[in-house]
Amino acid sequence: MANAIELIGITKRFPGVIANDNVNLAVEKGEIHAVCGENGAGKSTLMKILYGMQPPDEGRILVNDEVVTLASPSDAIDLGIGMVHQHFMLADQLTVMENVILGSEPMKHGLIDFDGARTHLKAVAESYGLSIDPDDLVESLEVGERQRVEIIKVLYRGAEVLILDEPTAVLVPQEVEELFNNMRDLKAGGASIIFIDHKLDEVLEIADTITVIRQGPTVATVKPGDVTAHELAELMVGSELPSPQTTASTVTDEVTLEVEDLTVLDVDDRAVVDYVSLKVRRGEILGIAGVEGNGQTELINAITGTEPQASGTLTLLGVDITHADVGTRREAGLAYVPMDRHQEGLLLEAPLWENTALGHHTRPPFAKGIWFDRDGARQRTEEIRRDFDVRTPNVEVPAHALSGGNQQKLIIGKEMSSDPKLLIAAHPTRGIDVGAQAAVWQDIRDARAKGLATLLISADLDELIGLSDTIVVMLRGRLVATLDPATITPRDLGAYMTGVAVAQEAS
Repeated sequence: MANAIELIGITKRFPGVIANDNVNLAVEKGEIHAVCGENGAGKSTLMKILYGMQPPDEGRILVNDEVVTLASPSDAIDLGIGMVHQHFMLADQLTVMENVILGSEPMKHGLIDFDGARTHLKAVAESYGLSIDPDDLVESLEVGERQRVEIIKVLYRGAEVLILDEPTAVLVPQEVEELFNNMRDLKAGGASIIFIDHKLDEVLEIADTITVIRQGPTVATVKPGDVTAHELAELMVGSELPSPQTTASTVTDEVTLEVEDLTVLDVDDRAVVDYVSLKVRRGEILGIAGVEGNGQTELINAITGTEPQASGTLTLLGVDITHADVGTRREAGLAYVPMDRHQEGLLLEAPLWENTALGHHTRPPFAKGIWFDRDGARQRTEEIRRDFDVRTPNVEVPAHALSGGNQQKLIIGKEMSSDPKLLIAAHPTRGIDVGAQAAVWQDIRDARAKGLATLLISADLDELIGLSDTIVVMLRGRLVATLDPATITPRDLGAYMTGVAVAQEAS
């Protein structure tokens, strides 16, 4: 079959690193082609080149067997290439239709042709089996529905080749099944899909062809039927597929964190955290499951002190911290791995040694009296680099120069090195490869064995089940179920998260 896209000998260099090294990728028309590789392998750079966001230093790009030059995303869109980013780019206050046409509004007699847009949108959605109400507000949609809007948005613009970047990262199993059905419908309609994913079982389920990139070049192109998940992991990182499974219980009776009747209100005085009570004990990992947007973020923010609470109490190691500021909570032993490492965890332009001081700059080794200790910060960063296997040429490089996995290991290293009593870990392995995943899981397990209490929030249900001692489910701001990880399956957990199992139990 003819190729929709072909990349030949693509090379991209940045100062001190070769991101892509003679990469070859051929995507046939009407196929789902997965691109796998650990963080820093060059996948994102390759997709940016294909989407016109960056030019290659060497190599050729062919679209429908013709050599093309892509100077911008507009060039890519004009050639029928669309990209759905991992982090959705939607305006919550606008309707589905307004989001879809935003930036390419059809005009008629000097006015936006909403009737024409609606007709076109419905035709696109129906032809690919993507049901959605054009008049729904985006803020009212579930995560899977928002992703559908993003896909419709690129199809509306005429995309025949779709790049999906980590599309299952925030979906529960039922939503993943629905996405895969949508992808199969897109394929049946003639679309070609380039699918980037770290979850190898998903890759093996949905892909027609898999290309593996490792440290710059392509190392293999295989068919799913010819390779196992373990073999695929070895191609990616040179090791077997890791497991998040914990060992024997280390839970004690000593309560580290107690949350009682916590309520958080949004700007409209609606309860987004609704009388939540929980306890996390020394040596315990308490997992919180929930579809994003059900109050987990506000719960975390209230515990860390970055968002005000309307009522309730917080106790850390027997001390009331309900009204304590962020710094006081940190000094009392609270560590935090944020859900968005770029927005909350790092100063991307600052060197690594400055980043390791964030949140800890008032205490040794980062401080001598009232003065900031640069030498102490550099020394601690070298220790973190060694102990947590942060792969970097030196501690002077800016944080943005690290791969996602190494950025995450740096954040976890600086938090774990502060001798915390409570760790709040929000999506600790989101967007990182299997090698970095294994390292993060082991760090959390090791800390648990030493008595650290951990509150774990994750959209990776295998991770949540594997690491947690107990799982609670958060739905519309309330805790609606307490589950045993030893007996719950990802599918059943997804049923609780979406409210299906809760409704069945209530009826």
